[in-house]
Amino acid sequence: MEEFPVRTVEGLCLGTSLAMSGLFYYIYRKKRKTDAPQLTLDRKLADLLNATPGKCLQYVVIEGAVQPLGEPLRSLFQGGSVGVVQKLMLREHKLVWNSLSNTCLVGSDQANVRVLCPLEASGLEMEIIHEKFHQASYGFTDIIGQYLSGEKPKGQLETEEMLKVGATLTGVGELILDTDRVLKLRPPTDGSEYFLSSADFESLRLEQEGQAVVWQVLASVFALAGAAVLFWVGRRYYRSLRVRWDQERLRREFERLGAGGIGAGSTSGATQEGAGEQVTPLENACVICLTQPRSCVLLDCGHVCCCYSCYQALPQPTCPICRQAIKRVVPVYQA
Repeated sequence: MEEFPVRTVEGLCLGTSLAMSGLFYYIYRKKRKTDAPQLTLDRKLADLLNATPGKCLQYVVIEGAVQPLGEPLRSLFQGGSVGVVQKLMLREHKLVWNSLSNTCLVGSDQANVRVLCPLEASGLEMEIIHEKFHQASYGFTDIIGQYLSGEKPKGQLETEEMLKVGATLTGVGELILDTDRVLKLRPPTDGSEYFLSSADFESLRLEQEGQAVVWQVLASVFALAGAAVLFWVGRRYYRSLRVRWDQERLRREFERLGAGGIGAGSTSGATQEGAGEQVTPLENACVICLTQPRSCVLLDCGHVCCCYSCYQALPQPTCPICRQAIKRVVPVYQA
C-alpha cells in the first residue's frame, strides 16, 4: 500500500483545525447547558436533596437574596454600605485587593443555601459604590525620570465595588446537602460553568445561548477547514495514484509488445553478431541509448525517437527532439 502523503504545512493546518474545532465544540457544549432545573428556595429543598442519591443535584438553578453568614463587609468610603464581596482597585498600578465574606442565598421562608467559591463563578457583577481619580504629584527626581523614560503617569483611578446584602442573585451550579443538613452551592464537579448573576435565569439562559451559537459557528468553520485540507490531500493522493496506475499499465503494455516480438524483435534488417545478439538498425535506434529500437510515440508533438526505458529515465517529461512537454505516450506497432 502506498504511503499517504501529507506535507508538513498540510499536517500542521489539519492538526490545528481539528484541535481548534474540538476546543470550540467543548466550549459550545458547556455554553448550551440550558436544561438545568430551576428550584424554589424553601424548606422543602433539603428534603428533596435528602431523598436524592448521593444527596447531590449536579446542575440546578436557584434564586434568592444575598445574606452574610457572619459579619458583613463594610465599605471603606461609604459608611452605610455593607456587602459580602468587596473589591478595591487602583487601576494605574493594577493593584487589586479582594475581600470575601461567607455568602448565602435566602429564600422566601428563610431557607438558605450557602454559596461556596463565589469568586470562581462567571457573571458576578458588583455595584460600583465609590470612584475617585487621584491626580499624581511629582517631585524633581520624578520629572527627570519621566523625561528620560518618556512616560508620565496621570494619576490613579480608585474604585470600590461591592455585592450588597439583600441583592437578588441567581446561582447555577451543583447543589449538595452536607452531613449537618446545610445546603451548599458549589462549582460543578463535571466541569460545567458556574454562574452567580444578578440577572434572572431567563436572561442568563438567553445570553448563554447567544454565546453558544458563536462557539458553534467557530467550531463548524474550523471543522470545515480541516475537512477541506483532508479533501485536498486525498485529491492529490488520488491523482498521484492515477499517474502510477497509468504508468504501470503502459509499462505492462510495452512489456507485452516486447515479449510478442512487436517491438524490437520485429525490426526488419536486423543483423546477427558473433555473440548471437540482435542488433537494431541505426535508422530505427533510440536517439538516447542507440541500442534499443524506437518503441513509443511522444504526444502531442508526435515524435518517434526513443525507447520506453529511456522515456522513463528522462529527468523532465520533455521531448528529446523538440523539447515540447510530453502529455502522454503510446506504443509503436511495427509491421
